[in-house]
Amino acid sequence: MVLSSFSVDGSALIWNGDGEILRLDPWGVNSVRVRASKNNSVEDVQWGLLPLAKIPSEASATITIAADGASAEMIVGELTVKCEATEYENSCAGCVDSRCSLSFWNARGKLLLKEISAGGSLKLHARSYLPISGNSFGITASFKSPSEEHLYGMGEYQQDCIDLKGCTFELAHRNSQASIPFVVSSAGYGFLWNNPAVGSACFAKNRTEWRAQSATQLDYWVTAGNTPRQIESQYANVTGYAPVMPEWGLGFWQCKLRYWNQEQLLEVARGFRQRSIPLDVIVVDFFHWPHLGDFCFDKEFWPDPKAMCDELHEMGIKVMVSVWPQVALKSSNYAYMRANNLLVRAEQGIDVNVMFEEPSQSFDATNPDARKFVWDQCRRNYTDYGVDAFWLDEAEPEYGTYDFSNYRYWAGANQQIGNIYPVEYNKAFYEGQLEIGRHDNIVNLTRCAWVGAQRYGALVWSGDVASTFEAFKAQITCAIHMGMSGIPWFTTDLGGFHDGEINDPSFRELLMRWCAFSCFSPVMRNHGNRSLSQPDGAEKEIIRSRDGRVMSPSGADNEPWSYGTEVEKVFRKYISIRESLRPYLREIFNEAHHDGHPLMRGLFYEFPNDAKAFCISDEYMFGPDFLVAPIVKEGATARTVYLPGDDSTQWVDVNSGESYSGGRTVAVDAPVDVIPLFARNGKDHGLRNVISAFADSRRH
Repeated sequence: MVLSSFSVDGSALIWNGDGEILRLDPWGVNSVRVRASKNNSVEDVQWGLLPLAKIPSEASATITIAADGASAEMIVGELTVKCEATEYENSCAGCVDSRCSLSFWNARGKLLLKEISAGGSLKLHARSYLPISGNSFGITASFKSPSEEHLYGMGEYQQDCIDLKGCTFELAHRNSQASIPFVVSSAGYGFLWNNPAVGSACFAKNRTEWRAQSATQLDYWVTAGNTPRQIESQYANVTGYAPVMPEWGLGFWQCKLRYWNQEQLLEVARGFRQRSIPLDVIVVDFFHWPHLGDFCFDKEFWPDPKAMCDELHEMGIKVMVSVWPQVALKSSNYAYMRANNLLVRAEQGIDVNVMFEEPSQSFDATNPDARKFVWDQCRRNYTDYGVDAFWLDEAEPEYGTYDFSNYRYWAGANQQIGNIYPVEYNKAFYEGQLEIGRHDNIVNLTRCAWVGAQRYGALVWSGDVASTFEAFKAQITCAIHMGMSGIPWFTTDLGGFHDGEINDPSFRELLMRWCAFSCFSPVMRNHGNRSLSQPDGAEKEIIRSRDGRVMSPSGADNEPWSYGTEVEKVFRKYISIRESLRPYLREIFNEAHHDGHPLMRGLFYEFPNDAKAFCISDEYMFGPDFLVAPIVKEGATARTVYLPGDDSTQWVDVNSGESYSGGRTVAVDAPVDVIPLFARNGKDHGLRNVISAFADSRRH
């Protein structure tokens, strides 16, 4: 008697046995979605994936079930999933156990990934369900993966490991941590853990494990591809593409901790024009509002936002305004939002998420009514005055303490669905701007993301990182892994955020190195909480409102000319280079929009046949044509650079003009105003002329 069975439901393969339902669906080119449940049915919730009806070039599947019912196979293009059903008498439990194990193969018959076996007397389960009250389980999926594989992706974690094999990760968001559970393997597959629950991932040599602390079903997606480029495109195909980056996103963006009033902001913008320094975007950062959650300008300090926006627009400068999700208990919107269940609630204790400046709760971005309410406030108080774009800060959202199990959203418990928050936050502002006609001009600068955030115009920055060379080095791997996670728009606080002393020579050196790096990033953006040592122990300026409120500190100056002549020259040089790069930037942003390719790429992305390229953590490709090797050590004025490829690949040192073939390491000089930069096959896109002009000006 067969106690388990395979069946076909349309294009899906189903297995039932031992109280479990296992469902495999073709989901895009060379790709399969796997769902499993012990709740008697499989839910049709998409999470990070697009619905099948919205996936271009949807692939069909060939399904074969063996005559004896003991095995089945699903073939979707270049991916084959083999399903092996077994039944055996478990004498210790006094019953017959039914299992179905999965393995994934490419078109050449190579095993890519398979579930772990029962292990004989170990009685292991590749898909385990730890009962939790209600219909939830603590779910673990365990796989045997190639021990020699290299892994990339997983979002942004503040570490400089380029190969994630051997690493472990918390699946949760924090300030400067964006958890995006997708990896690309050098073995030829991509794997998405399509589950927004708080959990963990471990890529050990002997086993890969994905865990969700609380979920109703297992849900993951696997794709097969011959190169990282192919895998990344197939992933973008099922999670969505970034929009078109507007032209004003390609230039230089200026910000500081907080421009505290309208006239100060305008004077900075005028300063750029007087000095003939190009500027595309200027940012009004946090606490320009009376209280968190008012979603408006404080009229005392920003008396005429429309006139301010008009003057900036006349100078050709776009205006970006910071929005936080927190709503203070003193906000004019708090009582209404609380009464209408538009706020994130605590499971126990007082409903306060954060105490920064004033006690507050976050608005519940998973609630469509909350999204609409917040956008309506921002449309009326910002875009109607001429504000062009939004900085969606605190997008994790940030909590005073990260007690993930103590918060509940409209969509469910934080522990179960919390990682979707930044996607829904960005969605609110993306769809709101679509409604007012901004179809080709939507950029949301945001501090966090999850699967699919890219389709809502998410420009993710790496959070409040330290102003140190160690943190600077980590931004290279952060950028590469974010790109491999499907987020092609990425930026950092130029110079880092915390503790940059503007008169400290060490910090000025870091700032110049970071400026060059930022030039060769998707968005070149100056920001940070700068400090200035005060003589004679004098206190920093305290800003008070007319009603006696102490306003948030403004921070020391952070303009290109704030650090002396040497730093200003470096800023001028790389802002000029950035301007000359516009045609190339347009090309690589369009690649991201049409094909899903990241702008900042590990060397392995362009050179998948070069074994050395898989482990280089301090170099990257900026699009297909430029190899960038930042100086990430204080005091260094030279470094070695590995040039990937072989004799058929030619690299030209853009700074010196020397030419080299690929597959070798070269030593290059790099004084403080120089970043090692190589053009693939001589395609320097005119940069040598710009760099030569600056070299001539330095000599004279």
